[in-house]
Amino acid sequence: MSSTPTHRVFNFGAGPAVLPEPVLEAAQRDLLALPGVGMSVLEISHRSATFDRILEQAEADLRTLAGVPDDYHVLFLQGGASQQFAMVPMNLLGPDGVADYTLTGKWAKKAASEAAKFGRVNICATTEDEAFTRVPAPDGLRLTPGSAYVHVTSNNTIVGTQWPVMPEVGTTPLVVDASSDLLCRPIDVARHGLIYGGAQKNLGPAGVTLAIVRKDLAQRGPDTLPTTLRYAVAAAHGSRYNTPPVFAIYLCGLVMRWLLDAGGLRAMETRNRRKAGLLYDAIDRSGFYRGTAQPGSRSLMNVTFRLPTEELDRRFGTQAAEAGLAGLKGHRSVGGQRASIYNAFPDAGVATLVEFMAEFERVHG
Repeated sequence: MSSTPTHRVFNFGAGPAVLPEPVLEAAQRDLLALPGVGMSVLEISHRSATFDRILEQAEADLRTLAGVPDDYHVLFLQGGASQQFAMVPMNLLGPDGVADYTLTGKWAKKAASEAAKFGRVNICATTEDEAFTRVPAPDGLRLTPGSAYVHVTSNNTIVGTQWPVMPEVGTTPLVVDASSDLLCRPIDVARHGLIYGGAQKNLGPAGVTLAIVRKDLAQRGPDTLPTTLRYAVAAAHGSRYNTPPVFAIYLCGLVMRWLLDAGGLRAMETRNRRKAGLLYDAIDRSGFYRGTAQPGSRSLMNVTFRLPTEELDRRFGTQAAEAGLAGLKGHRSVGGQRASIYNAFPDAGVATLVEFMAEFERVHG
């Protein structure tokens, strides 16, 4: 079998997204046989002592990174954030309750729509009339007294916005879809009732969903729910009621270790702010590029911008891909450009994009 030399491009894709190269190298080394085990991580039993250690270490490292208190479960689930759109109300809402939802983009709208199938939903804040170019002011939520929970999407990948800080919701459980920015900066887990996210943007590969849920809330789900859709069941069985995505969890564990070795979440926030700042500065100092998110709501993870015409947008994407800058095309619903620069995205990739933008403007501006 012949082999073809490979060259890694800079992957700006929104997800599945770039993974740390040391993680990929470690997985490559272990793919044929885990050290001391004699079989691939793709082959080991999810009931084996080997996987016990993988799962326990991944959870322990996550708890260290995020400061997860003892009264919270860490669950490795399946179905992506889209399944959580249903699991959250199924477990937490109740037939007579009401849940407050903030609408800040497409995925927040989908979460609210799914919740409405299980109970009453109050839209406590929305920026849809501004094309979701900003998130609501932290004090701008019209909360329902006694609501079951308040749902927030912390980072909006399509429009490139992010909550600078989570809103204050009093004693009501705060539920956050953090799929695209979890672990990009320090987080006060104790302020939340439930944090969830698909792994494929910042935590690992597609196939595993992380949920950090307060233990008392995990017990809310009624016994009448399908067994695999109850947080309490997942917790009672250590995320192994049925066969979990073993390889995906193994990779998430490697990412947790990489984050710790990189200095933890404060160091990661510094790095992410530096990367995003370079790119936003390149956009702002030019009349050729236009950022689409309002400055106070700009995302550290997804930088969205447009060129003067749709034709230039198309040409920019094509030429960027030819230059080894992949995945810059904006979401099909909004167009333009989107540079997703998650934790693992290298500084060199941002610098290369900034140089490309300057040259493209010189030629076409």
